Amino acid sequence: MIVVLRPGSSISEIDHVVEEIRRHGLSPNTIVGTDRTVIAAVGKEKEGLQFSLETLPGVEKVIAILAPYKMASIEGHPEPTVIRVKNFVSGGGHIGMVAGPCSVEGQQEIMDVAHIIKEAGATGLRGGAFKPRTSPYSFQGLKEKGLEYLAAASKVTGLAVFTEVMAPEHVPMVSFHADVLQIGARNMQNYPLLEAAGAQPKPVLLKRGASATMEEFLLAAEYIMKAGNPNVLLCERGIRTFEEHTRFTLPLASVPYLQEKTHLPIVVDPSHGTGKASLVKSMTLASIAAGTDALILEVHPNPEKALSDGSQTISTLAFGQLMKDAKVLANGLGKSLG
Repeated sequence: MIVVLRPGSSISEIDHVVEEIRRHGLSPNTIVGTDRTVIAAVGKEKEGLQFSLETLPGVEKVIAILAPYKMASIEGHPEPTVIRVKNFVSGGGHIGMVAGPCSVEGQQEIMDVAHIIKEAGATGLRGGAFKPRTSPYSFQGLKEKGLEYLAAASKVTGLAVFTEVMAPEHVPMVSFHADVLQIGARNMQNYPLLEAAGAQPKPVLLKRGASATMEEFLLAAEYIMKAGNPNVLLCERGIRTFEEHTRFTLPLASVPYLQEKTHLPIVVDPSHGTGKASLVKSMTLASIAAGTDALILEVHPNPEKALSDGSQTISTLAFGQLMKDAKVLANGLGKSLG
């Protein structure tokens, strides 16, 4: 359930509500909004608890949440969440643009890409330091050295760093260097990793599993939020179907559907969602039209020589043109892109 406090409620009133929720065996999670504070009470609810909480000083109302994902649900948090990291903004009429190579290949390469995408208008830099690959013989990333290269590029350009974390024990190291922790599709239901990412304060970009339902996707986000981190971005990166014309099927209906169910910002990944560089621009524009709050694209100076996912990576030159067209569309919809 969600406990909605009256505007202007005192700290002592809020603390008292939190104590009562804990006394009844539930876990309180306080969410401070622009107008008022709400407290999500997570756990098995006892009969009569809703009425009991409604009588407490400072409480305006108590809402029973029907969705199984209590904290991610729009029912108790009708105001859309806006996530800001450095100059990257997702939500509230802002479409954040994250770009960069699939994997960090070298210090000069990632620095050059960072300068180019920033010039084109991006505000986030992506790059894999740890790379989960289907084959154990494929390039696995530069690991901690790659994180250091990303951090150095961010320091010079001001871009927010997005990079994947693959194991709970890696969370402290990745969060030290990165601005946003990415959890890949393979790890969407790696619950120890979700909880570890939720226990640190930096935003988490959660990718949908290739076979995951929407409810499973939102419940995975719930794991992160229940651990204490409310700053989750939900990334649609395509699902596996019987089709073979693309690497995955990118269901853009996910964007407006999720916006009906959750207050969390929605990100689209047209690179993984299609697996074909020739389709990335069209699906980027389609994602903006569908209402996405952010985009994450794979960009490389020379995709043919990329150490991973070259077939779905666009060139830095193509990215510059894409950004020009995407800004025109975003502005026409009354939104900003960058």
